[in-house]
Amino acid sequence: MLCRWLAVLILAAFLLVIEGIAVTQGITGTFVRDQKLVGGNVFGNHNITNAPTFEMNVPRNVTTAVGQTAFLHCRVHQLGDKEVSWMRKRDMHILSAGILMYTSDLRFQVIHPEKSENWTLQIKSPQERDSGVYECQVSTEPKMSLNYSLNVVEARARISGPSDIYVKTGSLLTLTCLMSQGPHDLGTVAWYRGSQPVVTSPHSENDVNGEPRIAVETEWSDALTSRLRITHAKPSDSGNYSCVPTVAERASVNVHVINGEHPAAMQHGNTAAGSPTSKTVLVMLAFLLGQLR
Repeated sequence: MLCRWLAVLILAAFLLVIEGIAVTQGITGTFVRDQKLVGGNVFGNHNITNAPTFEMNVPRNVTTAVGQTAFLHCRVHQLGDKEVSWMRKRDMHILSAGILMYTSDLRFQVIHPEKSENWTLQIKSPQERDSGVYECQVSTEPKMSLNYSLNVVEARARISGPSDIYVKTGSLLTLTCLMSQGPHDLGTVAWYRGSQPVVTSPHSENDVNGEPRIAVETEWSDALTSRLRITHAKPSDSGNYSCVPTVAERASVNVHVINGEHPAAMQHGNTAAGSPTSKTVLVMLAFLLGQLR
């Protein structure tokens, strides 16, 4: 009788052990299965290979002239359901979220063509105060951001030499306009005498070689250079000459065509404006000595 009860107890214990193992395995399997489902949801929808990325091959150090529209190009690949925004770092002011603007300054606008990866911040009529760092942000967790530096410069032209230039009748007058500041996309340069544009000569009026008497040459190197050349200068060529770049401040000089020497800056033949010859220096010294007497 005792042996029979002992056998029953052993069998019951054995069954309990088997049941415990089965339960444990079932829970573990369920846990693993659930984990696989969670992992599928998390990483399936936000796989690291499908995360948003910035296009780095865009200009991020932008220089523009005062008044010339500036563009900061932010390109985001695989944006998905995330949002792109622009922030001005100087005052941490959010300028935009998506294509919605959060500034009362109407000069700022976001350009985003439909289905495009480009989110371009446009700044119309920028001023020097708009210079600084702007941040393109993507609403990931943690947040992604890329900095852009905007440099707005006051582009000004200058004409080599003094503000008053004297030339002899019949000589060559050369005015050289230079502009080294600002971006190299400032367009063209126009020359004016007074309020009227300088009209170049299609054919020479006096030169037997057939070269135009009035000509303009404009070229780019490290700076924008424009030269106004007038051969066989006449008294009627006298006046106020201005060099007017497309988006920069003008520069002006007064030209005097006279029938003799003058104790001021003279152009002789091919001498550049503002480069006095030895004869001019002697005339100036004689003028000063006469004043002292």
